[in-house]
Amino acid sequence: MHFLDQYAYGLWGSVVFNILMFGGFVFYVFKPQTKREWRTLGAFTSFLVALFAEMFGFPLTIYILTSMLGNNYPVLDPFTHLNGHLWVAFAGGSQVLYSILHPLSNLLIFLGIVIIGKGWKGIHVGNGDLTTNGIYKYVRHPQYSGFIIIILGFLIQWPTIITLIMAPVLGIMYIRLSKKEEKAMINEFGDKYLEYMASVPRFIPALKKQKSFN
Repeated sequence: MHFLDQYAYGLWGSVVFNILMFGGFVFYVFKPQTKREWRTLGAFTSFLVALFAEMFGFPLTIYILTSMLGNNYPVLDPFTHLNGHLWVAFAGGSQVLYSILHPLSNLLIFLGIVIIGKGWKGIHVGNGDLTTNGIYKYVRHPQYSGFIIIILGFLIQWPTIITLIMAPVLGIMYIRLSKKEEKAMINEFGDKYLEYMASVPRFIPALKKQKSFN
């Protein structure tokens, strides 16, 4: 039997391993200090728990959808590895779509991790000064950009009802946290940071060439 046709749940060891791996990475990079930062970290950790619990443990979303749709559910066996991907399942169990979405999601997750790493490195190389070079020439908050890309990657790889609801909530939390950080930066760097804000987008790079602040 091909692994895509096998039952893919009840793997609670994989649930714990992935939560600890990704949660530990986020904690290491994020280093929360304020209550707002701890809440944001907690929300992202809850997203990971909901994601991996359904990805490897108990497929709650599939049970809900099959009970609602009954015979109208698009695949006969919704509990295989292949049909656990909802986008694939609603395409009738297409292995072609799976072969596209799975590597795409992994690419986005890896890209998000790289962006977070570059943002983290830029801050520490800056040594307390205003960092406007490297990845900071393109976005003001690359760490949050990276988290958003990782979340998008996971939603492509394994969407669930809970994570689809939580994703925009996390986005709002990142926006609020970034605004709070910007107020602190304005207080510290004044007009220099205001000029930087006016020229560099918050999360998504602009198509036009960014102004150099060096």
